[in-house]
Amino acid sequence: MSVTICPTVTTDDYEVYRLQIEQSAQYATRVHIDLGDGVFTRKLTAVEDVWWPAGMRADLHIMFKEPFLHIPAILALGPQLVIVHAEADGDFMAFAREMHRHGIEAGVSLLQQTPVEAIMPALEVIDHVLIFSGDLGHFGGQADLALLEKARRLKELKPSLELGWDGGANDKNARELADGGIDVINCGGYLHGPDPIGAYKKILSIVNSSESSQAY
Repeated sequence: MSVTICPTVTTDDYEVYRLQIEQSAQYATRVHIDLGDGVFTRKLTAVEDVWWPAGMRADLHIMFKEPFLHIPAILALGPQLVIVHAEADGDFMAFAREMHRHGIEAGVSLLQQTPVEAIMPALEVIDHVLIFSGDLGHFGGQADLALLEKARRLKELKPSLELGWDGGANDKNARELADGGIDVINCGGYLHGPDPIGAYKKILSIVNSSESSQAY
C-alpha cells in the first residue's frame, strides 16, 4: 500500500485558511483540516467557515469537546472522513454510526497519553485512527516515534484499519513513519514553507520508495 502525504490546514485566520487550501490544491488530492472549539484546544477554523475545492478529499479533524453538537453542520459539508478525539465528551461509537449512516468514514484520534485500549471496544466501527504526536491546535510539534507502538498494536488488532499520523512529520522521519505502519502522514509546517510543491514531492518520493519495507 502506498503512503499518502496529506497537507494539514491549521489556523484561526480565514485568509490564511484560504491561502493554505488553495496552495494545497495545487499538489495534493487530500487535505486534513483542523477545527478547534476554544475549549478542547485553541479556537481554530469554525465549521461554518470550512470549504475545499471540488474533487479534493477532505478529512475533518474535529478538536471539539462536544462534537455531537456540530453533527448537522458537519454532515452538511459532506467530508469523506471525520475524526473526533477519544478524549472528547460523548459516545464516539454512536458518532461513528451516525457518520456511516450518511456515507462518511469515521475516525478517532488518540492523544499521546491515551492508550489503544481506550478504543478497542469500538474498533469494529472505526475506519481510521489518528495517532497524535503534536501540540494540539498548532504546527511545529515533535514526532515522538515511540508512539509507533500504537500503530503496531492497532494493525495487529485490525489490519484493514487506516492509520494517520499528526505531529512533527517531515522528510527526516517520514520513512520511519511509513515503515511503522502509518498510511496517511499529515504534514503542517513542513509543507507550508516557501516551496510547498518541492517539499511535497520530496517527502512523497521518500515514503513511496521501493526501499520502504512497511516493517511493523
